[in-house]
Amino acid sequence: MNQNGLIYSFVAKGTVVLAEHTSYSGNFSTVAVQCLQKLPSNSSKFTYSCDGHTFNFLVDNGFVFLVVADEAVGRSVPFVFLERVLDDFKQRYGASIRNEVPHPLADDEDDDDLFEDRFSIAYNLDREFGPRLKEHMQYCMNHPEEISKLSKLKAQITEVKGIMMDNIEKVLDRGRRSNF
Repeated sequence: MNQNGLIYSFVAKGTVVLAEHTSYSGNFSTVAVQCLQKLPSNSSKFTYSCDGHTFNFLVDNGFVFLVVADEAVGRSVPFVFLERVLDDFKQRYGASIRNEVPHPLADDEDDDDLFEDRFSIAYNLDREFGPRLKEHMQYCMNHPEEISKLSKLKAQITEVKGIMMDNIEKVLDRGRRSNF
């Protein structure tokens, strides 16, 4: 994989960027936020291409995960990266997302509005989750064989799932026709 394969990444809630990481200079964050504001609401995965780079988005439960990659990397590796980040994010913040755990600094009911939603303040998770983005990016760039195998496996699973869905639809259609 190109050493510049994964360039910039962020996690956002809606259009509010919560954490980001890049080791490169450029206007990636500006373009990424512009793309974020234009994301279609009906898609969980989306890619924009611009100037030899892909802006790959994964949307889950109102949270948006992005990675900017060199176009030569393709789409599968960035989406394996995004799945890793999504899993890590859910593991770390899942309880907070479901509002099961109060904010650690909220000590009484008067503080509730101060600490209501840690996911609504821009760059609020930058110091704690930004380094995790960096680690995931480095891991994906340093283990291209494993990431490539994972992306191929995911593609095969998606293909098999599609074939199975087609076969199920055909069986259901046959059943409907034989009932008439």
